[in-house]
Amino acid sequence: MDLTGPPPAPPAGGRGEWNRPALIAHARDSIARGSKSFAMASKLFDPVTRERAWLLYAWCRKCDDIADGQDHGGTMRGVADGQARLSTLRVLTDAALRGEPTGDPAFDGFGVVMRECAIPHRYAHDLLEGFALDARDWRPRSEADMLRYCYHVAGAVGCMMAVLMGVDPDNEATLDRACDLGIAFQLANIARDISEDELADRCYLPVEWLVEMDMPPGEHMKPWLRPKLAILGRRLADMAAAYEDSARHGTGALPARAAWAVLAAAGIYGDIAREVARRGEHAWDHRVVTPAREKLGWVIRAGRQVPGRARRWPAGAARSARLWTRPTV
Repeated sequence: MDLTGPPPAPPAGGRGEWNRPALIAHARDSIARGSKSFAMASKLFDPVTRERAWLLYAWCRKCDDIADGQDHGGTMRGVADGQARLSTLRVLTDAALRGEPTGDPAFDGFGVVMRECAIPHRYAHDLLEGFALDARDWRPRSEADMLRYCYHVAGAVGCMMAVLMGVDPDNEATLDRACDLGIAFQLANIARDISEDELADRCYLPVEWLVEMDMPPGEHMKPWLRPKLAILGRRLADMAAAYEDSARHGTGALPARAAWAVLAAAGIYGDIAREVARRGEHAWDHRVVTPAREKLGWVIRAGRQVPGRARRWPAGAARSARLWTRPTV
């Protein structure tokens, strides 16, 4: 992606602004290209929530692509102008939050959904702080550092999604659960992408973990260290599973179709971490994905879980981890 190139041209007419149908069409294409898992789960929402979820996803995807020099994910390459890219994200995001046309459908659509759902702006700024960490070549020293990073790049999105689905922004208990699901997703990403991150000169494994395993920083992908790396992969998978379970305790506060989508997404994405643990030393030989038939299986399973979700996962029965992963950078 050329960061300096012009954004896609808006539809003809008006003042060069994107109309809502065009923004939704762009967002639908973005999620279809960027995440088959989230695209499938989003189909379970009611039509209005589905479109809003697409708009939020498109902004998250575009921010990630700008920050990492990608095009709807894929192979990440190192960037030499990280601070300039971060500045671009902040300028465009702030303009969208003010309701100003940016000329970019991902940011304009983001502005629309933030206004329609009255999503607190602090969550968008928290997400950008995650990109700020990457822009300064940050590395987590401790497990708490890693979890705070997970909050910034994924937990904050979970909070935005909860408000988008109708949760009161002051309902901290349910927002904690939504945040936990985002953290679960990011822990799965970290576990799956250790090799890809290393190629881009990044590492999200805490330095303290590497020291504990007697793995020199920067050497963790060496073949002779694979048995130790497999242990850390299982540790990440176990953490992801705990956050995933915590998140389910918030589904009783959601409308039935929203809960169906959340439960399906939790299972689909949770399988990534579980597969990393199952493969052990071979987890990074080939990229882990959840096959389509297993995604469909989670859709069916989640649908059966919806009616009894409040009894199976009562609110307050599991302690949310958001209390100690609040943003502190």
